[in-house]
Amino acid sequence: MTAAAKGPLADLVVIEMGTLIAGPFCGQILGDFGAEVIKLEDPKVGDPMRQWGRSLPKGHSPWWPVIGRNKKSVGLDLRTPEGQEIARTLIAKADVVVENFRPGAMEKWGLSYEALSAENPGLVMARVSGFGQTGPYSQRVGYGLIGEAMGGLRYVTGEPDRPPARAGISIGDSLAAMHAAMGVMMALHARERSGRGQVVDAALYESVLAVMENLVTEYDITGYVRERSGSALPGIAPSNAYPCAGGDLILIGGNGDSIYARLTKAMGRPDLKSDPKFVDHASRGVNQRELDEIIAGWTSERTLPDLLELLGAEGVPASRVYRAPDMLEDPQFAARESIVTTDHPVFGEIRMQNTFPRLSDTPGAVRWPGPALGAHTDEVLRARAGLTDARIAALRDKGVV
Repeated sequence: MTAAAKGPLADLVVIEMGTLIAGPFCGQILGDFGAEVIKLEDPKVGDPMRQWGRSLPKGHSPWWPVIGRNKKSVGLDLRTPEGQEIARTLIAKADVVVENFRPGAMEKWGLSYEALSAENPGLVMARVSGFGQTGPYSQRVGYGLIGEAMGGLRYVTGEPDRPPARAGISIGDSLAAMHAAMGVMMALHARERSGRGQVVDAALYESVLAVMENLVTEYDITGYVRERSGSALPGIAPSNAYPCAGGDLILIGGNGDSIYARLTKAMGRPDLKSDPKFVDHASRGVNQRELDEIIAGWTSERTLPDLLELLGAEGVPASRVYRAPDMLEDPQFAARESIVTTDHPVFGEIRMQNTFPRLSDTPGAVRWPGPALGAHTDEVLRARAGLTDARIAALRDKGVV
């Protein structure tokens, strides 16, 4: 394997503790770019993600190969004194710890940042939680949907005449993980100057709040509360999903003046360009509903492929609403290897999203899918904790590993 293939983080050791999405996705990101991620799991049941999903083909979750990829699995019961001692030994030689337990759990196990950094001053600890490590809500249980609600995302998602909708993925957890990963890299950069690590405190609700654009500031200045708007972008027209012949949908973004002019040309409706109701950005925003109805009438008489070809020829941003099968058949995904194939011991060849973003010289890679529970226990405990085979066997008999 070349140095580039190993990834830019190949010199980092990460101890991943915690379960589900918010902490483990942070570990996945770091592992995708070469870090040695050692995942500590309950030796009996492992991370619940091993059993999550709509279905369990062959008794295995299709979710685990993705979120567990590029990691080493070590079975370790952190609720036992022996398990806690082994964790301390592993962390003493690590660069990063990622955990997403409820605040106080690490301290209860003798694994506070103060205790760990006393042995390893350069340690960076990413702490992912619902509400952060401080404040009156810090001890509350905080799942992704709660962070999405508190951060403002749920209220603005969905149709205006219906209750708030879910985005369709666990976006709150993923945003917290991404912010945690960014924080880890910032802290490691700061360590280059100071020689010391620090705590990265990533709260789910704040991670959602961070991407809410000007929602708070707009209200603070104007008193306007952003509401649900469905697929349209209020005051920005045309920018919506439109029906096609055959039942498909097409997304069209034609709100800029020059793009709008190209759209009217593609439609064969030059009159819409000079119509006072649609002549500029402001007027199109005021008359958004009428303009959307006109465009929908045009798109509904044409098939999706015909529309994509016609609009593409005129340089109008447009797209099908992609599903998984569309991604697997699309030449853009294929050309950039946006989806890669890897071998799984149970499923055989499986496909999943590649590593992102793309680095020109030190790219990330999917080196292996999520491993079997405890697959690397002996290897890691021998090499990094200095345990003998006899000691590992004794711990396994006690259920510690």
